[in-house]
Amino acid sequence: MPRLSTAEATVETLLRHGLDTIYALPGLHNDPLFDAFYHAGDRLRVIHPRHEQTAAYMALGAALASGKPQAFAVVPGPGLLNAGAALLTAYGMNAPVIGLVGQIPQADIDRGHGHLHEIHDQLGLMRHITKWAERIRSPQEAPTLVSQAVWQATSGRPRPVALECALDTWGRRAEVSLPAAPLPLPVDPVDAEAIEAAAKILGEAKRPILVLGGGAQDASAEVISIAELLEAPVSSYRRGRGVIPSSHRLAVDMPIGHRLWKDADAVLAIGTRFFIQNGNWGVDDKLKVVRIDIDPEEPDRLRKPNVALVGDATVQLRALIDALPRHNHRRSSRAEELNGHRAWLAERLSRLEPQVSFLKAIRAALPEDGIFVDEVSQIGFASRVALPVEKPRTFLSPGYQDNLGWGFGTALGAKAAMPHKKVLAIAGDGGFLYQIGELATAARHNIAVVVVVFDNGAFGNVRRIQQERYGNRLIASDLQNPDFVRLADSFGVASFKANDAGQLEDALHKAFALNAPTLVWVPHGDVPSPWDLIMMPKVRG
Repeated sequence: MPRLSTAEATVETLLRHGLDTIYALPGLHNDPLFDAFYHAGDRLRVIHPRHEQTAAYMALGAALASGKPQAFAVVPGPGLLNAGAALLTAYGMNAPVIGLVGQIPQADIDRGHGHLHEIHDQLGLMRHITKWAERIRSPQEAPTLVSQAVWQATSGRPRPVALECALDTWGRRAEVSLPAAPLPLPVDPVDAEAIEAAAKILGEAKRPILVLGGGAQDASAEVISIAELLEAPVSSYRRGRGVIPSSHRLAVDMPIGHRLWKDADAVLAIGTRFFIQNGNWGVDDKLKVVRIDIDPEEPDRLRKPNVALVGDATVQLRALIDALPRHNHRRSSRAEELNGHRAWLAERLSRLEPQVSFLKAIRAALPEDGIFVDEVSQIGFASRVALPVEKPRTFLSPGYQDNLGWGFGTALGAKAAMPHKKVLAIAGDGGFLYQIGELATAARHNIAVVVVVFDNGAFGNVRRIQQERYGNRLIASDLQNPDFVRLADSFGVASFKANDAGQLEDALHKAFALNAPTLVWVPHGDVPSPWDLIMMPKVRG
């Protein structure tokens, strides 16, 4: 057996699990770990951003774009807390992110001596925002715990995990046994009786509808097949977008899904929390509900469905497709009906300007397989219902945390993981300043993300709420901003200014041609609210 330090054993095990990139900020507590990174040589790429939040956001973006586990490393205490928002977001988005977090000397953990970066019960803290967290206490434990971390992050419902290790443990040496292969993932069972019950409900339905979430990302072919068998419209929002191409005859955006909801007699909800439909739109006994989810706790969380299929969406859908012909009946085409709804949505979106024109410019410049990173902004909100999406894992949106400032770092990680794809991040002027220092990271590592900063000089949503609900009593919503073009230039990042949608499209074509980090600044005024197309009222139940 090789004689390795805990840090070296950790790195070797990560490499054996296919993790060849680490997003990391150095610091005293992790010095031996970074030395192990160095000795890994060309086998391991180390990307160091300027803030711990970005290290974790980059791992998140890489995981979302690739569908594979990704790792970051930070120091304890403030380093972990800085990364906490990204871990929380990864938890909400079911992303397999692995955090490596330093610790004070092992004998002093939780004894309150006042060590640098000491924090009480760091392990317990991590367990609140991850699926699984443990402490590496020796070199011999490192391979086993790293293997378990990867397994926990990727088995069942994917979610972030974390390992902490003390400063004096990272450098300790011993003979270790390295894993020959990753731990096998569990095989999803198929409940034949539940499959038959689901097939009967869906096959007998006259007006079925599908609802997609992020858990359907890897089941695109199966989703399309079952939608066509049922002649069922497919409604998606945020993480479910792109599973079925927006150009498909049965794909509908969420506002149309809402219009169809009141008359649907059966719904197949795939890999979604189903919160909007259960909580906002309403469910009653006339609507038969079939849910597919890999988490056995999810289907019963709000309202017990008629049938729950527990397991990976691809496996469950294939079984359902095999069973459906025994129960399915022929339905008339819904093309005319859906085209009528699309005409309604197009008219409604025509009043959402200039957001829709900006999004059309982005769609014209970004290839179909290019990755769009949504941000909490006026353009971002509109993109969730107005930007066509043709491929899975190309629309990255921050889930129910919806945390301001997540986008640029996430986009950098997506591009680092998928270097041959175009990656475009949008940001408002408020959110972009959260991570403005990462222009240096993009330049230092030549990460060719194009970021479009839409600048209205305010936290726009906050200001609108204060205007509409609080008698125009404006407070803490106006912003003082730099000249974003000159700022980008100072980092050595290419830059353009666009005053309208036409100029934006032209700037984006030029930016993508550069294949280099680029910022496009779009100053604009107030924009109309998109919220009536997102927060839609109850229609049944």
